[in-house]
Amino acid sequence: MFTGLVVETGEIISLIRNGESARLTLHAPVSASQSQIGDSIAVNGCCLTVTSLKGDRLSFDLLAETLRITNIGDLSPSAKVNLEPALGAGAKMGGHFVQGHVDTTAAILELSPHGQDHRLEIALPSEFAQLVVFKGSIAVDGISLTVAEVRDSSFVCWIIPHTLAETNLSARRPGDRVNLEFDMLAKYVERIISHRK
Repeated sequence: MFTGLVVETGEIISLIRNGESARLTLHAPVSASQSQIGDSIAVNGCCLTVTSLKGDRLSFDLLAETLRITNIGDLSPSAKVNLEPALGAGAKMGGHFVQGHVDTTAAILELSPHGQDHRLEIALPSEFAQLVVFKGSIAVDGISLTVAEVRDSSFVCWIIPHTLAETNLSARRPGDRVNLEFDMLAKYVERIISHRK
C-alpha cells in the first residue's frame, strides 16, 4: 500500500528486455539507502519488487503485464521516475490509499503555467470515466492528486510548485503517457453496484 506522496525521482539507467519481460535499473540514492531486496517500491505508481541492490542502484524484474499496462516500457535511459516506498505500519497517511496497481495509461493533453501553479489536463478513457469525480483522488504516475474538473473525455488537476519540482511532472510534456490508478473505493463501489444489477 502507498499514499501517492513521492519520496524521490529516480533516473533510469537501463531497461533490458528479455523476451516479453525486462529488467529495470534505476539510480535512486535515497530509495536505495532505505531499501532491502524484496521491498516493494512504487515506480511511477507501479508496485515493483527490489530484486537487486548495489550502492545507489536498484533493479526490478518486470512482467510482460507490467510492460503492457504501464508507461515504464516507454521510458529511455536518463528518464525520471517517481518513487515511493511501501507505507509502513503507523506511518502518516498524507495522500490517499494507492495500491500500486496501475489501471491504464492516458496522454497528457495540457501542462501549462497559470501564475505559480500549473494546469494538468489528462485524457480520460471512456471505460474508466465513472471512476473519476470532482474533488476525488487519483494517482497520476504515482502522485496523489485531486481532480479539479471532470470533462467529457478528460480531467483536470492543478499542480502546485512543490509537486512540479519534486516529481517527474517537471519533465513531462503534452502527448506523454502517464500511469493512472483510480480511487480504490470507487472501484469497489462500482463492482458492488454492477454485481447487484
